[in-house]
Amino acid sequence: MGADPFADSAALGVRWSVLAIPFGGDEPSLARDPDLVLPSASAAKVLALLSAADAMERGDLDPAEPLRRGDVARVHDSGVWQHLAVDRLAADDVARLVGMYSDNLATNVLLLRLGGVDRVRATAARFEVVDVRLHDIVRDERTDADPPTLSTGSARGYARLFSRLWTADGIPPAVAARVRGWLRGGADLSMVGAAFGLDPLAHDHPDRGVTVTSKTGTDAGIRADAGVVTGPSGSVAYACLAGWEPGESDPLRDDVLAAMRAFGQELRRAVS
Repeated sequence: MGADPFADSAALGVRWSVLAIPFGGDEPSLARDPDLVLPSASAAKVLALLSAADAMERGDLDPAEPLRRGDVARVHDSGVWQHLAVDRLAADDVARLVGMYSDNLATNVLLLRLGGVDRVRATAARFEVVDVRLHDIVRDERTDADPPTLSTGSARGYARLFSRLWTADGIPPAVAARVRGWLRGGADLSMVGAAFGLDPLAHDHPDRGVTVTSKTGTDAGIRADAGVVTGPSGSVAYACLAGWEPGESDPLRDDVLAAMRAFGQELRRAVS
């Protein structure tokens, strides 16, 4: 990596955990505090998808089973189901809303059907997922009785998880394929993905020879982006997490997004 794109924002108080791992490479590249665990907002919803895919492959959850949004409390912010008229969707469609649009309502419906966050944790432990944790359902407001943040993780944990989802390393191939399918075409390209100039609503196939498949997370003072970039020169699993005190006008957000885009440009050069 050339000039460190994270140095200026780090000097202003942004904490970074960053890692890129080329497929087939012996040594990680593009690393900055990769073992630092930070809040990662919705990025760890990938664990809910992993648990749902595992349940489907085990026969515990029929992909066509209708799930009702009315069975959980309304939550807002990210997602499209809250704006639709339909109250029931097939479990497979609910998972796709989580993967493509980080749908909060769909996430909580899926977690309820799976039996809660404990089922997700158990699945992650069985597949030996390290340093990526989903702590709770999505909530519009958190009280002292709730976990203080939705999820936490390190760049190494996220990058290794995505690498394993693509190579089916220790994860059944059919399970990994379901998760990849739900994530494909994810609409949030505001962070690392911004560097590739892709159509945010239609990039599930290669564009200029490149595909980006990722799961992101955003909250006040949190930006997280993890996934896999594939191009003519190979594939790279990556994770880029930032945490900071946002303040009233959040002056550091633009610096964070610029650094994440610069990291994405490094990834673009690596696979092109």
